[in-house]
Amino acid sequence: MFSLQIILACVVLNQLPSNTKAQFINNDICENSTTYATGSPFETNLKILFSSLIQNTSQTGFCNDTIGSVPNRVYGSSLCRGDIKASDCTSCLTMASENLPNLCPYSRGAIVWYEVCMLRYSNRQFFSDLAMDGYDVYNPQNWSDPYQFELAVVKMMNLISTNAVQSGRMFSTGMVNLTASDQIYGLVQCTRDLTGDQCLQCLNVSMQRIEEHCYGNVLGISLTASCILWYETDKFFNLDPLVVVPTLPPVSPLPVMSPPQEAPEAPKAPERPRKGKNKNTVPIALGIALPLVLSSTAFAIFLLISVQRRKKSSNRINEKYFLENVNGGKSLLFEFSTLQKATEDFSHANKLGEGGFGAVYKGKLLNGREIAVKRLSTGSHQGLKELLNEVQFLSELQHKNLVRLLGVCMEKKEMLLVYEYIQNKSLDTLIFVASFSDETSTRKLNWEERLKIIKGISKGLLYLHQDSPMQIVHRDLKAGNILLDENMNPKISDFGLARLLGGDRTQSKTSKVVGTYGYMAPEYAIHGTVSTKVDMFSFGVLILEIITGRSNSSFSSTSAGNLLNYAWEHWTNGAATELIDPCLSHEPNTNHEIVRCINIALLCVQERPNERPNIFSVNLMLTRKRMQITPPSKPAFVLGETSVEDRDMEISSNSTSTSSVKYSINEVSCTEPYPR
Repeated sequence: MFSLQIILACVVLNQLPSNTKAQFINNDICENSTTYATGSPFETNLKILFSSLIQNTSQTGFCNDTIGSVPNRVYGSSLCRGDIKASDCTSCLTMASENLPNLCPYSRGAIVWYEVCMLRYSNRQFFSDLAMDGYDVYNPQNWSDPYQFELAVVKMMNLISTNAVQSGRMFSTGMVNLTASDQIYGLVQCTRDLTGDQCLQCLNVSMQRIEEHCYGNVLGISLTASCILWYETDKFFNLDPLVVVPTLPPVSPLPVMSPPQEAPEAPKAPERPRKGKNKNTVPIALGIALPLVLSSTAFAIFLLISVQRRKKSSNRINEKYFLENVNGGKSLLFEFSTLQKATEDFSHANKLGEGGFGAVYKGKLLNGREIAVKRLSTGSHQGLKELLNEVQFLSELQHKNLVRLLGVCMEKKEMLLVYEYIQNKSLDTLIFVASFSDETSTRKLNWEERLKIIKGISKGLLYLHQDSPMQIVHRDLKAGNILLDENMNPKISDFGLARLLGGDRTQSKTSKVVGTYGYMAPEYAIHGTVSTKVDMFSFGVLILEIITGRSNSSFSSTSAGNLLNYAWEHWTNGAATELIDPCLSHEPNTNHEIVRCINIALLCVQERPNERPNIFSVNLMLTRKRMQITPPSKPAFVLGETSVEDRDMEISSNSTSTSSVKYSINEVSCTEPYPR
């Protein structure tokens, strides 16, 4: 490992010539652990390595090579910028190979960056390893509107980073219009021995470092051992931009976050009648319309399944229906015998849990890959439509913060979904420990882990809302639908209720209100309005649950009535820190960061959708500590969550009648890949 890790302080660069000549950026890292002697076999191997890298990289743009045997074996890597000619690549690497031994004399490991190339060697094998050793470079001149500049840069970098990975070249360029006459140009590149996820991780970390320490600068460059990220207001590369972002609309900077204080009350809407001692505000329209919607949709689903069963008397017809309705369906099909063997005939010992869809089993394929198999029970309230919905979305979505669907099986009158196996449980089993009987779930997450989970969920939503091939609203974002892998990385699961916003539409209407109460945005619960701001509301509730360690439903019997009211009371009383989970009390130095997240959560649960930030802005707030955040106004208060399981859920009609109508939670909440 290099003795020097991440250089957090930015290197000031007043002017960087933008051409294809090998301009030295004056940055190098020397590995000082061991040295070699003049005339030694290691030095001989190093010279041979440099020659090989120069020759091969000029043709391909990237090369890894190894020369010699232990203990004098030397590993090397070279990278040339994707927009330059072969002759310029050769020239740059030749200069680097001549200078590097002088920059790091007798060192057995070193790396150097030039404007258009990078050269690295070591006595240890580093191929395919993600390495963030490097420097950040910036120009001290700031753009007149740093906030608008920040939005434009991050938007462009997200798009070209995704394009770089999808293209397979690990290289992309872009341009975004700040105004009609002002542009920002960007370039990203990763070493091609990285996976797509590793490349995106490297570029994301690089962007966060640049923006955190060089906020609003007109030029920013991050140089690491695994990737290069570069933006500036002058065109510095030799190709036409591969990604062009349209002119961004003007955005007013958010005011500085002030200490918690009572925000001015908005004009009050007409008082909504309450019934009995129910402390949740229950709109009349919801009480009347929702039972009708639920009953009609339940009947429709029942009718659909009945018709399908009559029309498809054999498994072969079911499979045909699946193949006709799912892109790439054939490649997703598993044989039942394969899954039966993988799960040891669905043995009880391999059972992970059971929910509305059916049971979930752990399995292992012949190649050793662990899987989770969700098996539709014969008495399930869900059917082909929900299964197809989940498969259609997950088969086309690939992101590290989304659960990955591996395939589906429809044989022997069986319906099964096959997922990647996630080592840890769902988020609710870890943050709401007191709500579960599993005595082994006693470990509580620390703040670093909780913040990592919040940021990961945010990145997953950013992909769904903006960066995926489709604009998708999840509609059931909750703690039970967040799975955690072995490194506590969150993965959004359960797309049975997801909704596609087609074309340029920003919202749509539905007569079928589905999801989980307590996480539902008011405009969706009352009017059936579907937009990405529905997920933002749910995300705000989820952030508060992660911070407090308590579920929204746990407040139904308290004077606060729900978590939003409880959080708002503490915020306006200047006691936001009292919201923090007591198990985090030994981490007092994190209070400022946690209060900032509470601020973000309260912004997400504003009653009016247009007052909630979009997921792009929330990502910036979470990753840019210097970014200013506006104080929240009074949040919405809607129905509290009364169930997260298969218990009955009571919905008051808000009428003069004293009767109430009960519906099963399965009618408003869909599948869980890892049900408890």
